[in-house]
Amino acid sequence: MAKEALVFLDEQLAGYLLAAKDFPLLITILPLLLLFLLLRYFFFITRAVSARGKKRLPPSPPGLPLIGHVHLIGALPHVSLRRLAERHAGEDGLMMLRLGVVPTLVATSARAAQAVLRVHDQCFASRPRSVSGDVLTYGPSDVALAPYGERWRLAKKLATTHLLSAKKVQSYRAAREEEVALVISKIRGAAAMGTVVDMSEVLSKFTSDMVCRAVAGRSFRVEGRDKVFRELIDEAMALLAGFSLENFYPGLAKAAGGVLVRSARSKAERVRNRWDSMVDKLIDEHVSKNAGATAVLHEDGGSGDQECDFIHVLLSVQEEYGLTREGIKAIVVNMFAAGTDTAYLVLEFALAELMLHREAMTRLVHEVRSSIPEGQNGIYEDNLVGMPYLKAVVKENLRLHPPSPLLLPHLSLEDCDIESFHVPAGTTVLVNVWAIGRDPKEWDAAEEFMPERFIHSGEVKGVDFSGKDFQILPFGSGRRMCPGMNFAVASIELMLANLVYHFDWELPQGVDKIDMAEVFGLTVSRKEKLLLVPMTRGIVCTF
Repeated sequence: MAKEALVFLDEQLAGYLLAAKDFPLLITILPLLLLFLLLRYFFFITRAVSARGKKRLPPSPPGLPLIGHVHLIGALPHVSLRRLAERHAGEDGLMMLRLGVVPTLVATSARAAQAVLRVHDQCFASRPRSVSGDVLTYGPSDVALAPYGERWRLAKKLATTHLLSAKKVQSYRAAREEEVALVISKIRGAAAMGTVVDMSEVLSKFTSDMVCRAVAGRSFRVEGRDKVFRELIDEAMALLAGFSLENFYPGLAKAAGGVLVRSARSKAERVRNRWDSMVDKLIDEHVSKNAGATAVLHEDGGSGDQECDFIHVLLSVQEEYGLTREGIKAIVVNMFAAGTDTAYLVLEFALAELMLHREAMTRLVHEVRSSIPEGQNGIYEDNLVGMPYLKAVVKENLRLHPPSPLLLPHLSLEDCDIESFHVPAGTTVLVNVWAIGRDPKEWDAAEEFMPERFIHSGEVKGVDFSGKDFQILPFGSGRRMCPGMNFAVASIELMLANLVYHFDWELPQGVDKIDMAEVFGLTVSRKEKLLLVPMTRGIVCTF
């Protein structure tokens, strides 16, 4: 009964909003708008209080009518949510907020994350829907944002089996080494002239080029389209990031139709049309190239050519998975967007932390430069096995600076009981992996950059970030865990090892510190560019 009442209220309020478009005295209907919002708020509270069996909801800070707890979410939500949890969450790290009329569960401890991502994984396996997300993911038909169901399961199976399996990631080894060599060569030129290098730009282009090689079979740098590609990534991320009226009042947005969502849909369609133009061309080129040839699939999901790009693989399995062209484009855009920013941000934060902690930098440099055979003029992937401190640096960086500090939001598909609390169906779930990685209950000196915490008897041990442990969750866990973990880590480790092998690094003249201030979005980036001065060691890169 309450549900029908809420739908009625939304429809009535939508009617007033539509009428207000041409009403000269908008002020006269504002009281009515507020009345309907208050009534909706009343129904929300009534439904929450009378939860099935009168079970308790997780603890919650005091909220306000209409907006709930929106006013408590600052410019860095992962930081403000941790502060709220410290005051209001229970020992299990669970806290319930109301963002507008949307119930939102926040998990801020390893125990809470385990409950959401493993114990009740299937219950929380879906995603909240949004206009921008649906438009940009063609339905949605992708791996990251699609709601839980058969369509998503097929996309996830395709990604993990054919695109991002361990064998497939290994098949791009030569491409990774080539792209790293190009970066080292470029930096070497800057070092010879003693110029400052914008490492933010260098690392961003490296990850973009690497993802393009894997997805499309070539770098857009060669064609001069790398800037357009970067713009598309940024625009898509901006549309998907943050909170909007639709996030706070989804029923109202749906009822009001074009009045509230037309602008968001229009912006998303403009970006998607630009993606269409690029991706359609890439697919057509692959179709033309493969005309008359039958791709033979192997266990690694590729074809006769071991380094087989994603588009080729998707076309090869199109019939097997019932993929439409829109479905292929959704997965391609997903891989472009998800694979570019994450690895770049991890590299940038890691290099910045090493510049701030010179003892850690010295130890890493010693390990890297003493681990390769005499006469070898670069770091290859085979060498990384014998570099435990390098792996510890990457792990420690992921603990402190997960690229997506709140992960992508989950959505409860049904009523669920966690510990002694009741979580209603339709609840949005945020897992604050940034706060979990800095939890003093889990970590000694939790705010300090200390890679050696993971070194035991000369080996990397302890908590892992592969989703089995819950103290570090940069890639999530469970059904919705990011399938690109191996791909990202391989690029990060190889690039970081070569950067410290070939060059010594200093801050620009007149700069005495690095600002680690952050900017929140779908991912969290550093506010300031990372500007460094490389000094060559006189080794010629001969990959």
